[in-house]
Amino acid sequence: MSREAFEKARADVGVFDTMIGFPQPREEQAKQYDFIRKQTHDSDSQEWEFPAQYMFKGVPHYDRVDDPVDMLVAKMDQHGIRKALTGLPVRGNPKVALERYPDRFVPSGQVDPNTGMDAVRALHESVRVHGAKATHCWGTGLIPQVPLNDKKMYPVYAKCVELGVPIFVYAGVPGPRIRFAPQDVALLDEVCWYFPELKIVTRHGGEPWAELMVKLLLKWPNLYYSTSAFAPKHYNRAIVDFANTRGADKIIYAGYYPMGLDIDRIFAEMPDVPFRDHVWPKFLYENAARVLDV
Repeated sequence: MSREAFEKARADVGVFDTMIGFPQPREEQAKQYDFIRKQTHDSDSQEWEFPAQYMFKGVPHYDRVDDPVDMLVAKMDQHGIRKALTGLPVRGNPKVALERYPDRFVPSGQVDPNTGMDAVRALHESVRVHGAKATHCWGTGLIPQVPLNDKKMYPVYAKCVELGVPIFVYAGVPGPRIRFAPQDVALLDEVCWYFPELKIVTRHGGEPWAELMVKLLLKWPNLYYSTSAFAPKHYNRAIVDFANTRGADKIIYAGYYPMGLDIDRIFAEMPDVPFRDHVWPKFLYENAARVLDV
């Protein structure tokens, strides 16, 4: 029944993609990863178009993109994606998308805790001035790297609680060839303990600590897991089992287009994920809408 339940949920409630980007010509797409290359030391990472290229097959490539916003919306329409979380710069494709399709895109801020109080001020502005419904931080990709439980993160976490917005963070071994220590899943336990009101959504799988991730999801009411950067056929079995039993309200859909996965591939594989019928509407849309309060 999984395939039928998936199609019914997609038709009834739709899909909320909590990690999506805008298609770009391959040269522009490659440039956006320069910040990662700055802290890699192997020659492959310097040459690859995509720093985690060794992990993905069929990465989307475009030689020309006339209107990236409308191209993305067309793909969203094709696959039943009703809403998508997007970044909040004051210019570029996200700004155009938010202005052109305010009912389809939900703004999210971004913080760099290395900037101290400027990070807190930027977070405040993104929410109070620009209407962000969340923020995100990839501490492992910063220079210097910032672990999940680093003291520099604490003012950011406190501000998220004050503003009532969730924070998206990254957990597990990263694909790019940089140190994984800052996003060891075990570090989440301290953060959840000290900030029980803080809503945290993890990205990028939490592997190889998926079983520990499940324990923490069960333990901490405001900790959530999203499926970003994983093709559906590679969703971790421990996570699927958790969603099917006690974790239906804790697992959130996220894609990875156009960074590493094409939306066509994602939704070709999605119906074969063995979620129980009651999980599908929560996973595809309802959990994200609740956590983001939209």
